[in-house]
Amino acid sequence: MSTDAPATGPRRTDRPLDEAGVATAIRRAAERGTTVRPTGAGGRAPGPLVRTDEVLLDASALTGVARIGGAAGSGDEDTVRVRAGETLADLCTALAASGRALATVPDPPRATIAGAIGLGMTGGVPRGTSLSDQVRAVRLVDGRGTVREVTGGPELDAVRCGLGAFGVVTSVELRTVPLQRLRVGEEQTRVDDVLADDLFSAYAWTECDVAVHTGQAVLRWAEPETPETAGAAAEPPERAGWGQAVSRLASSWWQSRSSWPPPQRWTPGTVGPPHQVLPDPQPWDPDLAEWAVPRAALGSVLRELGAAAAARGHELRPVRVRTGAAETGLLHPASGRDTAYLRIRARGPAEEPLRRLACAVLEDADGRPCWTTRHEWGPDELAVAYPGWAAFAEVRDRFDPDRRFTDPYLSAVLGP
Repeated sequence: MSTDAPATGPRRTDRPLDEAGVATAIRRAAERGTTVRPTGAGGRAPGPLVRTDEVLLDASALTGVARIGGAAGSGDEDTVRVRAGETLADLCTALAASGRALATVPDPPRATIAGAIGLGMTGGVPRGTSLSDQVRAVRLVDGRGTVREVTGGPELDAVRCGLGAFGVVTSVELRTVPLQRLRVGEEQTRVDDVLADDLFSAYAWTECDVAVHTGQAVLRWAEPETPETAGAAAEPPERAGWGQAVSRLASSWWQSRSSWPPPQRWTPGTVGPPHQVLPDPQPWDPDLAEWAVPRAALGSVLRELGAAAAARGHELRPVRVRTGAAETGLLHPASGRDTAYLRIRARGPAEEPLRRLACAVLEDADGRPCWTTRHEWGPDELAVAYPGWAAFAEVRDRFDPDRRFTDPYLSAVLGP
């Protein structure tokens, strides 16, 4: 799980080179009565999930793609088996070389596969789901040091977005899709028009920045390139790296924004593979709040956010909106319902009351906090918000009965 570095530092850091080394490290921790928190290769999604003063298990050596596809007729021709410490950027590059791609592309390029799945990171595919929902199988070492291959049922749905509470993931099998070049575009509009025409669902990929106090919006979209549009395509960037097509101005706007609208993210006519053109340039930081609300409530939620801030004499920074389909992960924020994801940015202590106000509005709208950002939820709130909470807790009891993979923060969120 790649999140912020520990605040004080672990008593011990283990860096196993393979799955057997992971099992040995966990058994040793069990013998000594210490807890273990896994970390990856430095994706640094915000949050305290690897802040521990006991054993930190660094999975950054568990990298590489084991296989892409399988034998004809095997049923796994459209899958990839990848080790848990591989980064999203490296996996996408390897898949592209074989003419394949991930069905959805989360944003942080250095996030590990296990971290992106375990935290439920999303990618903005309105009729699709997050990377967690693309998981076909997970291989992990549980709290007793036993290797498990999880392939279906409630166990897989628990592990899909497991927060590192079930064990140390060593490899994952994911669904892939044929690689397609995407033509991207953006336009200034009104959020009422976006909602009235259901433009979130009109394209293969969408996101929208919304100024809730004025109703102004910038809609971004992507569609697969077709033979009819290929001839009009602009030349792609010379390097096909992660987010290479995203402008530097767009990347810095969220840090120093002082005007509307934001700079264009892409040069007109930009075309490229998903991992090159889609990543969000908005940097992750501890002040970011992201919530998942029912898709049908999006319009009323945006209006309420603007009204609540205005009533207190405040103005929210632009809200970034993406949508996605319902998922089966027991603790995924989109579990059981079509979802709209809203990212709220409040900079520093001076804007903390505004962040709390926005979170209160989103919670009142049946929202669920996303696991990549900080929140104040615990087991009581989870039991109400997630129908699968009891099943999640039951799988946790079987996979980690001694709570080898916990710490004070995770205990506060999931319970002892």
